[in-house]
Amino acid sequence: MDADLGWLALTLVPGIGARTFHRLIQRFGSPDRVFTARRSHLEQVPGLKKGSIDAIGSRALIETAEKEMLRLRSLGIRMIQWGTEEYPPFLSNIADPPPLFYVKGTLLQEDERSVAVVGSRQASAYGLNVCKKLCRELAWQGWTVVSGMARGIDSAAHLGALKGGGRTLAVLGTVLDVVYPAENLKLSQQIAASGAIISEFPLGTPPEPGNFPVRNRIISGLSLGVVVVEAAAKSGSLITARMALEQGRQVFAVPGPIDRPGVEGTHRLIKEGAKLVERAEDVIEELLPMVAARSPVEAVVRKGSPTSLHPELSEREKQLWELLGMDPVHIDAIARQLEFSVSQTAELLLRLEIRGLVKQLPGTFFTRDFHS
Repeated sequence: MDADLGWLALTLVPGIGARTFHRLIQRFGSPDRVFTARRSHLEQVPGLKKGSIDAIGSRALIETAEKEMLRLRSLGIRMIQWGTEEYPPFLSNIADPPPLFYVKGTLLQEDERSVAVVGSRQASAYGLNVCKKLCRELAWQGWTVVSGMARGIDSAAHLGALKGGGRTLAVLGTVLDVVYPAENLKLSQQIAASGAIISEFPLGTPPEPGNFPVRNRIISGLSLGVVVVEAAAKSGSLITARMALEQGRQVFAVPGPIDRPGVEGTHRLIKEGAKLVERAEDVIEELLPMVAARSPVEAVVRKGSPTSLHPELSEREKQLWELLGMDPVHIDAIARQLEFSVSQTAELLLRLEIRGLVKQLPGTFFTRDFHS
């Protein structure tokens, strides 16, 4: 039997999760030997149930795997197996690593400099802006941003990384041949073009709530640290943070306004010892020593200003853009700080707004446009 086919077929056996899969490989050495093992020997494997043993001896399972491989190839989806050179080393070292996962896009060695960024699906405008700014700066500094491509903070994390000209990895709790949520179709294409979309679930797996906590161990496992941007008291992002701690990863949290609901989880993380994050450098300074210790990738931090992403800006436009952040600023305050006239400031703001770099809010308040 072809090695890839055998590996895939074994993962398709009903009732076999990552833990039982690894027990089988440890006991028999390879999927091929599992399929040729005596039933009495299979019955001695802890956690392997009768239905799974019946499936291992079924020709139908191999036929299903053959069809799956053909479909994967037709969709441009690759399999990456545990123990191969392409399998991310940090992920390989977690408890119960996925025996294989499916990929659209590319994984690079530089992705070992990864930071996971997660948070609420019902994020506030504050949370979305903070997330986009943070991930844009992380990507610009050469860090790969990992998230789950869900609504809210996850999508903002990917968008920010793409805007920063960097790489981003999306780890799904669903299958790769169906985009969920549907409105993220364009985003998924952008991620695959400049990073990768990953899932451990075989094609055709129905979406189930339990799949999302399972995938969270991969999000944290691929990363050196996990940043929680906005999370309520019972947010699923706290599961990712807990898994990160169990895997020996660093946990960070972005504080939110104390009078706003939906940030209780992040504030609790900070009280429990998570590092408070106000800017990308707070994360980078903590993780750079880990890069040197754990990864062969050279720890290089880009120099200069993020405005180098926009070399076409005039000096005055750069000054104004650097001044703006996530918090709305009134045009009069901008003019005072830059010592420009209000009319000059209005003209500069209009130019930046046309370029998609600035967003005007009611009452002539302005912020950077992190969607751009």
